[in-house]
Amino acid sequence: MIEEKEIKVSTTDPDSGYMIRDGKPEGFFYLDHRTVDLKYNMITDVHVTAGNVHDSIPYLSRLDRQQQRFGFKVEAVALDSGYLASPICKGLQNRNIFAVIAHRRFHPTQGLFPKWKFIYDAQRNMYVCPAKHELPYRTTNREGYRQYTSDPQHCKNCPLLNECTRSRNHCKVVTRHVWEDSKEWVRGNRLSRSGKYLYRKRKETIERSFADAKELHGFRYCRLRGLQNVREQALMTAAVQNMKKMAIHLDRLEKRG
Repeated sequence: MIEEKEIKVSTTDPDSGYMIRDGKPEGFFYLDHRTVDLKYNMITDVHVTAGNVHDSIPYLSRLDRQQQRFGFKVEAVALDSGYLASPICKGLQNRNIFAVIAHRRFHPTQGLFPKWKFIYDAQRNMYVCPAKHELPYRTTNREGYRQYTSDPQHCKNCPLLNECTRSRNHCKVVTRHVWEDSKEWVRGNRLSRSGKYLYRKRKETIERSFADAKELHGFRYCRLRGLQNVREQALMTAAVQNMKKMAIHLDRLEKRG
């Protein structure tokens, strides 16, 4: 039986989306998916969606659009943890783009082993649990996650059972996405010297761009209702910010002679 997901719809602005995120206010919002360059902090793309659209959904298509429309040769990207999804990691790896994505903190069930306690053996395609028992590959679900399951006969007498699983049949299941290797590649990039440098630059570029838009250009609130009106506000705000950046840069060039 397929469960129907309840979607809240605003009675005053149906184009907006109900957003629930940790550390963010809850309610109906729009999201501006913005891209800036590293050298001049120029805004190269603005894409507005309803607040309930996840950041990772439009990302790759907007990246491709910029490369095709402007002829950009993108060498590296730095993204926040909202983009740490297997399809994003795989897509960036396939495009030969050095990707740095912030670590996302997962909160395991209290009292149970976190996933990293289960060691993946790539050669044998299986996991090994903290008690050194093997969890062989069983199947792959529709979402692209491979399932590795333990032997209940071993688990039911294991002294670590209560810290491993609360399953009634004493069977532990560990999942791994088919593109998990790409996510591990991104994690390696983040810990590299270049990755740390790129991610530090976010506070001077994209985070600064959003802060200026909100504090100096009234972008904290939507002026009008409706997706098209909000999109126009976002584009006009970005245009003004870019013109200021251009003026500052040209002035510096003129002073240098």
